Amino acid sequence: MIEAALQSILQCGGMADDLARSVSFTGADPVLRTPYRVGTAGAAALGALGLAMADLREAQTGRRPGVAIDVRGAAAALRGSSYVRIDGKVPPPRSVMTGFYPAADGRWNYFHCNHPPHQAALLRVLGVPADKAKIAEVARRWNAFELEQAVDMAGGCAPAVRTPGEWRALPNTPVLAAEPLMHLYKIADSDPVPLPKAMEGTRPLFGLRVLDLTRVLAGPTCARLLSEAGADVLKITCDAHPDTPALELDTGYGKRPAILDIRSAAGREQFKTLAEGCDIFSQAYRAGVMGRLGFSREEVAALRPGIVYVSLNAFGHTGPWRERRGFDTVVQAAAGLSHVSGRGKDPQLMPVSSLDYLAGYLMAYGALVALKRRATEGGSYAVNVSLARCSEWLSGMGLMDIDYEDSALAELKEIGKWLIDVDTPNGRLTRLRPIIHYSEAQLNELPAWRARGAAGAVWN
Repeated sequence: MIEAALQSILQCGGMADDLARSVSFTGADPVLRTPYRVGTAGAAALGALGLAMADLREAQTGRRPGVAIDVRGAAAALRGSSYVRIDGKVPPPRSVMTGFYPAADGRWNYFHCNHPPHQAALLRVLGVPADKAKIAEVARRWNAFELEQAVDMAGGCAPAVRTPGEWRALPNTPVLAAEPLMHLYKIADSDPVPLPKAMEGTRPLFGLRVLDLTRVLAGPTCARLLSEAGADVLKITCDAHPDTPALELDTGYGKRPAILDIRSAAGREQFKTLAEGCDIFSQAYRAGVMGRLGFSREEVAALRPGIVYVSLNAFGHTGPWRERRGFDTVVQAAAGLSHVSGRGKDPQLMPVSSLDYLAGYLMAYGALVALKRRATEGGSYAVNVSLARCSEWLSGMGLMDIDYEDSALAELKEIGKWLIDVDTPNGRLTRLRPIIHYSEAQLNELPAWRARGAAGAVWN
């Protein structure tokens, strides 16, 4: 099953199916307490990323590194942020109102409040302060689907918890299912851009620049993987949309953060200069937002011929829900995964952030394939990935019949072998080491946290 799942990703990138047999997999599902095949999915996505890196490395050096994946390690990586420690301590959680709340019609809503503007939108609709008891009291007066719509219109996320059948009946779902798991296509013609030359001690993406406009987990995971491969990643954020500190410890590794408001005229001009100088442009705004700011795929390709423009969307890039806000947990609730995880009782989230991390792996995979393609054929390329399409892919693998009382599925006793301590400006960071194992030793080493270089929203 892992090989078949891997082949489905390779086909999206135009890579040969038989490459799947060159990856060495050890271990098998079940790994954690979920009926979903998270180890299989994680291992397949990491396998595809490893093969794309091997392809690129072969083009640079003439030698193709082998790729090996531990399925249990791949499952652990789908909740990598939960293993993060700074100086041995768990990062303090932010006090938010996130969670499942019962509605008046016997259904449930999931309130996503991890992002302050989304919590504010929910509280405006309900007319209550940030108090869980008051939120629960008022939520019980609402129809679940009406509340979902009201909060969405107000700028928040409060999906009704659906069954898989109800999700399939939505008009968005058949359109979503027709989208590629990772859609790679040419935006415009341009001259070939050579891959970075392999020099002693340098990593595959050394010298390439990545502009990261993403938040939380999926998009930042993509950029983190590119940073670990040697790219110079500039992470753009703004005061209106703050990042989650605990997640930044997981996904911000080696990036240079900069605050820039691209909604202002001055900010857009400065951002335009950044776009002109980058190789990969990664964004996770809702459909149409970047176009309204003047940075659509086509506009950025005109600014920077040869750009690789990576886009993440919650509910798909083409269906009627393409402009809906969403995150991993929001999609779990809307798409039936929380219902299944609750086993017919109260809804629950999966024990991993599988949709976020899978999407991040696929974004990075698409970016690597596009870099190789622009080096041989020329052109600017778009890479589209969505959380909900990842959900369809994972669900399509079928469910396992597991023993929920099996304590071995609650935690990975061998997690210590995948953890590493790294010195950072914030202290001693404990995190997962890279799970993909290459036959080229350098590719297995986590790079030291690089010096930040130039401060602010400028390239080094």
